[in-house]
Amino acid sequence: MVRPAMRRSTSVIAMLFLSACTGVQSPLAPAGDQASALHMLLIVMTVVCGLVYLLVMGGLVWAVMRARSRRQKDEGRAETRVDRALHVAAGIIVVGLTILITVSFFADRALFATRGKDAMAVRVTGHQWWWRIEYRDPASGRWIETANELHLPLGRTTRVELASGDVIHSFWVPNVSGKIDMIPGRRNLLDLTPRRTGWFRGACTEFCGAQHAHMAFDVKVEAPADFDLWLKTQAAPAASGAPATGRGAQLFATKCAACHRIRGTSATGRAGPDLTHVAARRSIAAGTLPMTRGALQGWIAQPQALKPGTSMPAVPLPPADADALATYLARLR
Repeated sequence: MVRPAMRRSTSVIAMLFLSACTGVQSPLAPAGDQASALHMLLIVMTVVCGLVYLLVMGGLVWAVMRARSRRQKDEGRAETRVDRALHVAAGIIVVGLTILITVSFFADRALFATRGKDAMAVRVTGHQWWWRIEYRDPASGRWIETANELHLPLGRTTRVELASGDVIHSFWVPNVSGKIDMIPGRRNLLDLTPRRTGWFRGACTEFCGAQHAHMAFDVKVEAPADFDLWLKTQAAPAASGAPATGRGAQLFATKCAACHRIRGTSATGRAGPDLTHVAARRSIAAGTLPMTRGALQGWIAQPQALKPGTSMPAVPLPPADADALATYLARLR
């Protein structure tokens, strides 16, 4: 009975250690050029530091073992052996540091290699606690706005211009690239060159207030043709499947238009996220809730209960009106 229990314990411990080695938010499963460079640097650093650690511990054990018989040895010969060992250890440490510096140099070059090349322009602004994301339309040159969901074309470089609308945030998509801070009054640049399609997860990694843990965003890497189609759809006004004259549209115009924008309607608010194609997103409230009509209705009615401290105010409505408003938003694809 003891052995099966030990095997189960070993399996659980192994799973705990390996749980961060893969998934949609793991730097150990790189899916982009920049993340691959950082992953290689991590491997080299781990190996070099591990070897230095073993060297130091081996030297310590050797020193303890030799101390027992030192009285029986010639002091001059002992000192010679110690000097020789110190020289070898120093040489290994110098070689290790040289390897780390060299690999770090090439990793930095890989991170910034695309700065001189043509890249798609994207602006990301962090707010408490959501993300404003804007794409430069290659056809018209104007900016196309969305929120909390970043789409990237496979194999192309996207240059992300990062800013903050309030406090310090930090932008990180572990599978695709390293992280960089978003500082009020300053714009930082980060290049993303994804090499694997799929959904990934990004997050704010600088504590920015009570709902810092609920400031995530979805990242979709897709084929260039699919990305171009998505961007063309995002550039269009609100979907025709959401009648602009219905009860839901009227409620939105009177209750929500001061803070939110829906292109193609009179709603031009900028305080909150652009909702032109909100139903096409994977989640709402920066990853807090899945994109469903029920979640939309709950978020409209009780945002403070779902995300305390959010700037989204509660919109008290009779059940029929709340349903009509949520149904209208759920058709904006």
